Amino acid sequence: MSVAQERRSERVKVAERHGIAPPVWWLVFRREFIDLWTGGRVMLLLILFSLVMSVTSALRQFESELSLIPPVEMAFLTILSGISFGLFVGLVIGADSISGERERATLEPLLLTPARPRQVVFGKFLAAMSPWPVTFLLTIPYVVVLAQGNDVVKEGLLLGALLGGLLAIAFTGFAMILSIWARSNRASLFASLVVYLVFLIPTQWPGSAQKGDLGYLIQQFNPLQASSEFLEKVLVNNRTVAEKMPYLLAAIFAAVGALAVLFLYAAPRLRLDRDGTRSALARPGRLAGLLLVGGIAAALVAMPAGRAQAASTVAGQGLQISVNLQYKTVNAGDEVEFTTVTTNTGGAATAPLNVAMNIVKTGKGDPVDPEDWSPERTQQVASLAPGESSEQSWTVEAILEGDYMVYMTVLPQPSGRNATSQPVSSSGIHLTVRAFEKANPGGVLPVAIATPVALMLIAVVPIVRRRRADSTAPPDDM
Repeated sequence: MSVAQERRSERVKVAERHGIAPPVWWLVFRREFIDLWTGGRVMLLLILFSLVMSVTSALRQFESELSLIPPVEMAFLTILSGISFGLFVGLVIGADSISGERERATLEPLLLTPARPRQVVFGKFLAAMSPWPVTFLLTIPYVVVLAQGNDVVKEGLLLGALLGGLLAIAFTGFAMILSIWARSNRASLFASLVVYLVFLIPTQWPGSAQKGDLGYLIQQFNPLQASSEFLEKVLVNNRTVAEKMPYLLAAIFAAVGALAVLFLYAAPRLRLDRDGTRSALARPGRLAGLLLVGGIAAALVAMPAGRAQAASTVAGQGLQISVNLQYKTVNAGDEVEFTTVTTNTGGAATAPLNVAMNIVKTGKGDPVDPEDWSPERTQQVASLAPGESSEQSWTVEAILEGDYMVYMTVLPQPSGRNATSQPVSSSGIHLTVRAFEKANPGGVLPVAIATPVALMLIAVVPIVRRRRADSTAPPDDM
């Protein structure tokens, strides 16, 4: 036993004699925290995290120079990458927390103490969560550089910290559940990685594959995809947090569910000896598979079938819509404001109206998603009396370089299920968007290089201190 260990043992004995012994979960957390951060496991994962962030950030900046990705979208993608890669660090540590120590027989000394299984799991859970704040702090320099001074940084980091914290709790807790049930450390790590990829892969699907009832259902229930959708709509598409709250609920439910299963069901059944593993790991797997199949079947059943309806009446005659802007040239990232006036030129009152915005790119290129360009694409107008007019205000944020046509359409509400209406369109607004100018000429390379190098230097410090302590420690008595 080293001198430091003897001193700690003496302090614990003195505290116990005076009745001020720390709780078991604190002792477990402290031991696990020190082992993680001084043993090199966490620093190795953080170095790997910084290397992945550096490579993806450099590639993202290179892609931005080719396809002119706006800074706000760069900030969103970087925050999302920081969350996704940060979850992997907690996942690996959580998967190794129980099954790994059980294989190394380092849990068995706890059998000699009055430690309850739930206390052991709680201490290990807190230690496994400790790398997450550090990974998010390491993400901040990349976001600041790639955002190029955009005002979205503050809001994006606050929302990213909230979502990332909830997802870190969910995935770390789930990995510890598998670690408690797994018969080997390899099985725990493999199962955790498979589950992580199952949740991560749908976030990489193209936009067309995420449409429809099934696509939206997956977005609602997949916490990673729901968080991605929430961040994108709020940061890039200027939606409100309240409007996209259902996507935030997925992360909240995932965190609460993982904690409930971990501490109310799995932790009390923890066995500390090597022969105490559960052989029922396949049962949760079968249950998850049945739930997945049932969810897909329910989604398919819930999909509405197309119905052919005959149009018996047509409404919309006597309407006119005009805009106060014909053309404009702006830089990418600028906002364009204009107004429309809807007028009833007929002799009778109109039905309630809907005014919608449409954006089309002229020439070749990818289709435009209006959600990326405007936080409000439709507005409702009450019934207009003959000769009455109504004015609407609109804001469009220029996202990508190119030539676009913006036109407005007014659609009267049909009188019934067997009726339709005649849309009336305005003249187009010719919008020319120029490429944005870089606000950081140095780019992200200084941050991409300095961050991994700094972490490597920090990782060397415990190794040097340990070697110095071993060289100065008195020899053991023979």
